[in-house]
Amino acid sequence: MKKIAAYVTSHSKTVLLGYIALIAVSTIWGFQAFAGLKGGGYDDPGSNSAKVNSILADSFDSKSPDVVGIVDFGSPADDTSNKLLTSQLVADLAKVEGVEKVSSYYSLGQPTSLKSDDGKAVYFFVNLDDTRVHAKTAAEIADKFTGDFNGAKVYIAGFAAVTSELNHSIEKDILTAESIAVPLTVILLIFVFGSVVASGLPLIVGGLAILGSFFFVWVSTQVTDTSVFSMNLITGMGLGLGIDYSLLMVNRYREERKRGRLVAEAVETTVLTAGRTVVFSGLTVALVLLAMAFFPQYFLRSFAVAGFAVVVLSVLGAILALPAAMRLMGDSINKLKVLRGDLSPKDSGPWASIARFVMKRPVPVLLVSALALGGLVALGSGVKFGQVDDRILPKDNRVVVANDIARERFSGREASPVEIMISGATGDELLAYTNALSKVAHVVRVQSTLGITQNGQLDDGYAPMFASFAAGEYQRVQAIHNIEPRSPQGYELTKLVRAIPHSGFEVLVGGSAAIYTDSQQGIERNLPTAALWIVVTTLLLLFLFTGSILLPIKAVLLNFASLSATIGFLTWVFMGGHLKWLFGEFTVTGTIDASTMVLIGVVAFGLSMDYELFLISRIKEQHDAGRGTTESVAVGLQRSGRIITAAALVLALSFAGFITSGVTIIKMMGVGIAFAILLDATLIRAFLVPALMRLFGELNWWAPKWLRKLQERLSLSH
Repeated sequence: MKKIAAYVTSHSKTVLLGYIALIAVSTIWGFQAFAGLKGGGYDDPGSNSAKVNSILADSFDSKSPDVVGIVDFGSPADDTSNKLLTSQLVADLAKVEGVEKVSSYYSLGQPTSLKSDDGKAVYFFVNLDDTRVHAKTAAEIADKFTGDFNGAKVYIAGFAAVTSELNHSIEKDILTAESIAVPLTVILLIFVFGSVVASGLPLIVGGLAILGSFFFVWVSTQVTDTSVFSMNLITGMGLGLGIDYSLLMVNRYREERKRGRLVAEAVETTVLTAGRTVVFSGLTVALVLLAMAFFPQYFLRSFAVAGFAVVVLSVLGAILALPAAMRLMGDSINKLKVLRGDLSPKDSGPWASIARFVMKRPVPVLLVSALALGGLVALGSGVKFGQVDDRILPKDNRVVVANDIARERFSGREASPVEIMISGATGDELLAYTNALSKVAHVVRVQSTLGITQNGQLDDGYAPMFASFAAGEYQRVQAIHNIEPRSPQGYELTKLVRAIPHSGFEVLVGGSAAIYTDSQQGIERNLPTAALWIVVTTLLLLFLFTGSILLPIKAVLLNFASLSATIGFLTWVFMGGHLKWLFGEFTVTGTIDASTMVLIGVVAFGLSMDYELFLISRIKEQHDAGRGTTESVAVGLQRSGRIITAAALVLALSFAGFITSGVTIIKMMGVGIAFAILLDATLIRAFLVPALMRLFGELNWWAPKWLRKLQERLSLSH
């Protein structure tokens, strides 16, 4: 760190302009990232359901329709006039650029399954030919055909249509969130930093980190699927970390100037002290975010890439560009003051008073705090994890309206059957299997080369219709069901289907419900590994930073307690449907999206470690200077408490802007991360940490001699 501090101080202009130029050049590619981002990404590409999709495409030349439509005639669908109307609709759809194939109730043989229960509406399906522009083509189809068509009503849904609506909503929501959060953040920053000039410094750290991260997202889009939601994390964390790190560095710089150090000396000391804290904080947050790379879903892996990039660039900006700017500006950072008096931190004040109050009565404070956390944790006792579908969009969105029509007026989910591939089965074995399958709860009927089977009864009169269900070594079997596929019911249905006895032949189960099930199981399977990675890397880095055995363990346990409380609060809000008056309207589906909860948990855990390091660094500094534990905690909390609170408020505000989103998972991310940050900066840092450190006393700083020697060698102190 000494070499970095010395170089930044002696070559400030070169460092600052060079860093800005490097980020500017990267945006040539970075801004191209937006075109390559995708919706979805919740599926496990290595699962059995993914294999089924591959077999359907390769052996059966069958792909799930990208767009699913409904035509509501208002009169019997089998009338000749309605058949002619649909023929015209199909012909018009086929003319849309990017449409590969259009099929309908009529072209597929008028099966009852594709007609509504009241007989007045039918399905049609559209396959698109270029995956890169699916969402764009789906949007064009929805714009042209949703609504009235020659007297009938047309509704457009399907995966591509949902993706299109999501992309549009997210773009609009980001603009709305920024139009609310940015002005409020700017005003808050001016008061937090104490001067107009200093309040602009986070742009050097956060703004450049955001722009630079786009380059790494662009690289990701060139080699793998990358989620459009990753941009939300980049903007939220880039702004938040820019503010956190800038506050820490500027406060320390002001402190050193107050002690009488020259500008260059003050900057160098700031890099060696606060800069070291930033490096350890950034390393911890970045490695915690990398835990999402353990999951197979590219929705989560995209956040690992985006999060790692924005954190690393925030750290580089904080220890290179920001000190260079402070060196060049000198005391000009205090110009246009909005607060009276000295802006440097003091050793006495409200935070020191809170710490001393807590440390005089640590046991009662611990009990009350534990009860408060326990109450929040208990709210999550009935949590059920699910996966997103169209209902993450507002209720009046045209795709949601279309899917609601399908749910209400069609008994079977025709667009999302259970798809089963059977290899090596004899005719009798296939018959026995389809009979058993048709008796599974929520299965409406089974379709195979044998015909249609319902409740164990085969109607082989439909066999010619399904002659194409045999190709190469595989027999295709479809089970039409009447439940929401991406839900706990879909999970149970998949388990029941996979539990059907079969021996001597291979069975692969796919379809929407199985895709959802495999995704959930992918999260369940990899969650212990991700959690172990987080715990081990956090314990290691905190030990290297503090030289203590006990403090890292305490930090990890408190973070998990805070995270459990956040999960409880989110369950109460989004499963229970509470506080809509505060957070806005959303659809209660009875589940919480598992992938989004993993994201919130990982991000909240990482940011909590940010504040832990801010606090512990100042406490340790006082203890190393010879003060006792009680006084070290009081002074350390006083010097860092304002920074932690201010940073938490601004960071919470930047994420709270997402609460205005009409997309439920973005709203949930905003609520969850903002709540976790505020809970951590208040209850955890102000009450639980001082109380526990008072009880542990000098044990806080204990470590075996050989470990302490290793820590001193690797701690970036020199």
